[in-house]
Amino acid sequence: MNETIYLIYIISFVLGSITGLVLSYRKYKAPYVTQNIDIIALIISIIGWILTINSQYLTFITHYITITLGVFLIAIVFGIRPGYGRYETLIGFIVSAILWAIGRMLL
Repeated sequence: MNETIYLIYIISFVLGSITGLVLSYRKYKAPYVTQNIDIIALIISIIGWILTINSQYLTFITHYITITLGVFLIAIVFGIRPGYGRYETLIGFIVSAILWAIGRMLL
């Protein structure tokens, strides 16, 4: 059963990467931007990282569903054109790690 779940995670990541690449080529015309933070990508990244890292705290949904959805959302931001999405990913990871640390202290 574990191998099947890992396969689902991998498929979710690949589909998210393809989706992110297709959406970003439609949205961004310039090949590389360093200064702008995309708010939509930031929100997707924060939600994805929270679902993936903090899945043990979300008890109303089984962990493999939250991780699969989180990996898909993270992969959308990872799959954005080169030069885009790195700040969004970093901010999303930091926010999720802070929430995870707070959750660990409360338990």
